[in-house]
Amino acid sequence: MSARLRLGVNIDHVATIRNARGVAYPDPVRAAIVALEAGADGVTAHLREDRRHISDADIERLAAMLRERGRPLNLEMAVTSEMLNIALKHRPPAVCLVPERREERTTEGGLDVAGGHNWIAPFVEKLRQTGSRVSLFIGADPLQIEAASRTGAEVIELHTGSYCDAAREGAANADEILAALRAGAQQAASLGLEVHAGHGIDYETVAPIAAMPEVRELNIGHFLVGEAIFVGLAPAVAEMRRRMDAARALT
Repeated sequence: MSARLRLGVNIDHVATIRNARGVAYPDPVRAAIVALEAGADGVTAHLREDRRHISDADIERLAAMLRERGRPLNLEMAVTSEMLNIALKHRPPAVCLVPERREERTTEGGLDVAGGHNWIAPFVEKLRQTGSRVSLFIGADPLQIEAASRTGAEVIELHTGSYCDAAREGAANADEILAALRAGAQQAASLGLEVHAGHGIDYETVAPIAAMPEVRELNIGHFLVGEAIFVGLAPAVAEMRRRMDAARALT
């Protein structure tokens, strides 16, 4: 059996709902506590430059709550000087560098690490100096994976959105995309990188990704927050945990 697969729950869209009314609820910190109690191993939050969901105050409160519980905060952020200063202030256990464009609804595609090595590598070094484990959010492209291994980052997170979309739509190329993810995970592991995966994962698509022995962590958010509307956040997280563990037990 492969090593236990960790689950990071992204609570961004709890803040999206809160911000729609400009009130104090639902509270993303409360959601994070519920997720942890239901089986999550850590909490992910993306502090965007436009602050469309998670706020600076949320990060401050999340970091404090998670420190008290001995659980990790995974801070997703763009590669900008503003975000670097925030990360250096809070010193989260984990930082995931992601591409970011104001006009996108959600993160589209992965970082161009090969083209941006000269500005990404110094970010990685500064973050590592303060104790953060750095992950790069990239596609399953051999060139990008090899480039990631040269930045000093310890982790890559494979973008699973294209596979999840194709699988849900019954697209003919779903298996091809999944095979590329498997190959990417194997390549990254062979280069000494820890492999995570995330984006677009739901109950129907989690098993093939969780079954990849090289993958050590899944980060899942939007689906769980959406499912929580119907069943509650704790049952949604617990069911995802169950499906991840069942898939892992078969490897």
